[in-house]
Amino acid sequence: MMSTTKCISPIDGSVYAERECLSKDAALGAVKRARAAQKAWAARPLQERIDLVMGALGEIERSKDRMTEELAHQMGRPIRYGGEFGGLQERASHMAKIAEEALAPKVIEDSAGFSRKILREPHGLVFVVAPWNYPYMTANNTIAPALIAGNVVILKHAAQTILVGEHLAEAYHAAGVPEDVFQNIVLDHDTTSALIAENAFDFINFTGSVGGGQAMERAAAGTFTGVATELGGKDPAYVRADANLDAAVDTLMDGAMFNAGQCCCGIERIYVHESLYDDFAARAVDWVKALNLGNPLEEATTLGPMANVRFAREVRAQIDEAVAAGAKAHIAPMAADDGGAYLTPQVLTDVTHDMRVMRDESFGPVVGIMPVRDDAEAIALMNDSKFGLTAAIFTADLDAANEIGAQLETGTVFMNRADYLDPALCWTGCKQTGRGAGLSELGYHALTRPKSYHLKKA
Repeated sequence: MMSTTKCISPIDGSVYAERECLSKDAALGAVKRARAAQKAWAARPLQERIDLVMGALGEIERSKDRMTEELAHQMGRPIRYGGEFGGLQERASHMAKIAEEALAPKVIEDSAGFSRKILREPHGLVFVVAPWNYPYMTANNTIAPALIAGNVVILKHAAQTILVGEHLAEAYHAAGVPEDVFQNIVLDHDTTSALIAENAFDFINFTGSVGGGQAMERAAAGTFTGVATELGGKDPAYVRADANLDAAVDTLMDGAMFNAGQCCCGIERIYVHESLYDDFAARAVDWVKALNLGNPLEEATTLGPMANVRFAREVRAQIDEAVAAGAKAHIAPMAADDGGAYLTPQVLTDVTHDMRVMRDESFGPVVGIMPVRDDAEAIALMNDSKFGLTAAIFTADLDAANEIGAQLETGTVFMNRADYLDPALCWTGCKQTGRGAGLSELGYHALTRPKSYHLKKA
């Protein structure tokens, strides 16, 4: 019996899109076609591959309105924010710009006697399993450089944003990328695991939950297929005594609440020096109270619903448990809060690390704020997590930020900013956030393998 995948719109709970999942045989057919197309694709000049990838970005730019409206329906992001094209363009453009240098041979010796060098070879077939929260940018973080490097790509997008995969495929094909070189397919979990276990792919990039990453690694066990993962996060921020308070409040509350808190590197816990704590907490509460929770299709809405009722249920549970354990919730229920996907954003004080809201990933519009005595206490609390994606430090002292950053168990250290992915820097994590290297020159190294040449000339 054929299985289907449904996107339930958080706007009203209706089925917004439904697609049939490929059978295992059909999926293996897609793999076979991709493999047959890879050598010819890799043989094309690098600049030609770059131009085709950037052409796809042009196709998406011409359909930005479609992007914006479909995102609102699929995962609840308000239309006032205009989709994801800005970030998509920034990242793809940077990867195109650095491709030649990042993929260039490393010449060790070129003498009368020897030619020794290291080249970068594409893996072959790259499997991208993309999440729903930033469905264009997270998918294309791998798709664009993988294609530029000479790989072929099969994309499996999240059920919540299945139309994004279709939109990306249409754009790439319209730009001239052959259909077998980039394929978007719909798979159920069992078929996905079976394909991985049978060594269908040469490299896998997965962004999602810790449980999902564990399933990927279990399926790949013994195949020696590389698996790059970006999984959970519980990203902290520290506001030092010398911080610019206005900038810290604005940046961190936006980092905690934008996209209904559904950001991989969103701020989920804040530690504030005790001298600033009361003022910071009061301003943070006022900032959140000014949000307008509502239908994402309405221009006045600044905070849409969470992508799925079950996601909102987990956030509500964490808030309720914290309050029951002594935390103080500062935001009264908003009119649009329906007990389902529409969730009142929340600021919690009097929180401790005994509470799940300060330990487990929330991935929703809630943040806990704690006072700290000094840098040492802040560092200890920031590291008291099973996750490690980003950490933000707000201070006027660059040396202090470097010293603190060196002690933090995280993939990225920010100073006076948060919730941003710089395409020139490696996007990576540690601990249960997973392991991988996206974007930057290291992103190309992850999507290729080194091949050494030791050539004796005489």
